[in-house]
Amino acid sequence: MSHDGVGPRAALRSVALLTAGILAVPALAGCGSEGDPAGEPLAGADIGRADRAKIADGGTLRWAVDTVPATLNTFQADADSTTSRIAQAVLPSLYRTDGKGRAVRNPDYLESAEVVDTEPKQVVLYKLNQQAVWSDGREIGAADFAAQWRALSGKDTAYWTARNAGYDRIQKIERGRNNLEVKVTFDRPYADWKSLFTPLYPKEVMGTPDSFNDGARKKLKVTAGPFTVKKIDTEEDEVTLVRDARWWGDPAKLSTIVLRSVPRAKRISALSAGTLDLAEIDATAAGRVSAAAPARGESTESGATPLMGPGADRSAADALRSWAVANGSDEDAADEEVAARAKLRKKAEKYARQQKALAGFEVRKSLEPAYTQLALNGADGPLADERVRRAVARALDRGAIAESVLKPLGLPAEPVGSHLALAGQAAYADGSGALGEQDAKEARALLADAGWVRGGPVKEEKKDAEKAAGSENDEGSGGDEDAGSDSEGGDDGTYIVGQDDGEGDGDNGDKGGNGSNSDNGGNGGNGGNGDNKAPRDSGTGAKQLNQGSAPGAYAPQGTAAPARADNAPVAKNGKALTLRFVLPSGPGSDTLTAVAGRISAMLERIGIRTDVSKVDDDSYFKDHIASGEYDLALYSWPATAFPATDARPVYSKPVPAADGSLNVEQNWTRVGTDQVDQLFDQAIATLDDAERAALIRKADSRIWAAAGSIPLFQRPELTAARENLANAGAFGLRTPVFEDMGFLRKSARGPSGSPGATGSGPSAGD
Repeated sequence: MSHDGVGPRAALRSVALLTAGILAVPALAGCGSEGDPAGEPLAGADIGRADRAKIADGGTLRWAVDTVPATLNTFQADADSTTSRIAQAVLPSLYRTDGKGRAVRNPDYLESAEVVDTEPKQVVLYKLNQQAVWSDGREIGAADFAAQWRALSGKDTAYWTARNAGYDRIQKIERGRNNLEVKVTFDRPYADWKSLFTPLYPKEVMGTPDSFNDGARKKLKVTAGPFTVKKIDTEEDEVTLVRDARWWGDPAKLSTIVLRSVPRAKRISALSAGTLDLAEIDATAAGRVSAAAPARGESTESGATPLMGPGADRSAADALRSWAVANGSDEDAADEEVAARAKLRKKAEKYARQQKALAGFEVRKSLEPAYTQLALNGADGPLADERVRRAVARALDRGAIAESVLKPLGLPAEPVGSHLALAGQAAYADGSGALGEQDAKEARALLADAGWVRGGPVKEEKKDAEKAAGSENDEGSGGDEDAGSDSEGGDDGTYIVGQDDGEGDGDNGDKGGNGSNSDNGGNGGNGGNGDNKAPRDSGTGAKQLNQGSAPGAYAPQGTAAPARADNAPVAKNGKALTLRFVLPSGPGSDTLTAVAGRISAMLERIGIRTDVSKVDDDSYFKDHIASGEYDLALYSWPATAFPATDARPVYSKPVPAADGSLNVEQNWTRVGTDQVDQLFDQAIATLDDAERAALIRKADSRIWAAAGSIPLFQRPELTAARENLANAGAFGLRTPVFEDMGFLRKSARGPSGSPGATGSGPSAGD
């Protein structure tokens, strides 16, 4: 992920996903019935689906990832999204998800699994596929289940585990009537039992603390999947997976999968150079790929054409002026212009070459199993007052925010209605009614009730006033496409992102793609003030009036706002209500910057100012979010399939620790209630699917009412894939099926063929 900002499920809520990751969501326990509020997913998987018979045997898939993982053990704290992807390909997953995020039994490993007793204890009986064996030939069985339970139960602190949720409720594990049966007895009811033993590691990994802590970090000697790990090459930054000869299921179509670490900003270059076949990309890069489509005789939704790129926006007058300077009598100016023209020409030639190569790719898009939220820190300051938090929430037009990000991408632009599930998942229901719809009048009333009065006197220190005056004109015009760098906005807190200057590796061009501002979802020149309703300055330094403004629209500096102005700053005890809005500053953060600008403008209309600051990615969570050094922040949570287990630490009420500090677990908003905790506890012990879903929805309503976090939109998932690559791309809620991925046979390809596919598909077998 862009910063739309994160073990098996231990890594689900890791910082890696929150800031940049892609992580498959584990299986959902139960499914909704017809007419259920869960409804349908907003977007299905877009994977170039094809029957296995149409896929050639062999070939190497080169797949971009964010990192080469530090560990292959998904249950360790430093596991990341690549760790989970590898585990899906090489280890048993007893359950995987379909396109609706529902748990489906994986028949390659399980003949059946069910609760066979509830009194006096809950007992689950697993019947394993009789063909299921580890790569060394040993049968998968009770010994592997027992070793994983002991390692993750939390009873032996020698195991460096990230968490033990669920495993700590197991009382014992036994062999059933034969080697294919495993009986698991719980000492407390556990509704999310389907989340356990996925992935399942061999006893050789889980059997001792040493093998768990160190033995599985860089290699897996024993696996049980369609692929196995051949090597991890840290010098080349890639992991190589090869087809497992002992795999008993449908044979993998691909012979090799190379997971190659490629920075997001370099992926267009890698795709066009022919070193990648599949890569998640941002909106700008997706525009580049779509712009190459007309070379294949296709049309694009965005209307992009191959003419985009360096110099494409130069008018005839610009070209004539450039020629005149280059051939003029001023030798210094002429030399400078000639050099600039040569540089532009080289960039345009490189852009054209890349576009030609990108004609062999297409953009596959869906919505990630994750959503972006606005977090409100309720630990102290103005947001410790629930009325102020609710006022902030009621000021937001979540529909407009979702539309600004998703509509330009051709994706469903619906705001997320739940903290605990996404549309299509069993526990989903729109609980935002517990908070209420956008209502600026009600938001102002809540502020007034909390003592924040519009147009009241504000006491400012001299240095603060001078700082405010000096930054008043820092806001660059969102429509100024010549802006070459980011610039902070004025006292409304908006943050305007400049266009890429086209330097570097040429990935983004000058205006490549769909004309969006980096990956801001197509906001284009609107930048942080995308709604165009708040006044803005020119950003040129000195105070200037906007051309065309009504005479007298600007009062002298220091004049108090009219008391009846709807957006007059609110104040209390002589202090204006200003909230610290912290954002990450790394690659891919432009979407969050644009969204933050919209939020700031919405808050300004009810009298709340924002002080936006962008910080280094490395310190964003550690030094700001986790430590509570913020008022407002944007980051993403995955939509866990087991909210009773996984979401509880995110929304549980902080409690004092033994040393006097506050134990917030992962509740970085510091907002929680006893009632929410009780509902989670009830849900986790309720085995009835419908009753459990009702409890989860009730908990979500209480979370909405507390207004500690406001879900905004499901994150876009954009993937560039070779035209002839099948069953891979934007997976949505679906778990990837690695054995079905491959390159189409020549006879199965469309009339356009597969330009640029040389070297990626199989060399034989067509």
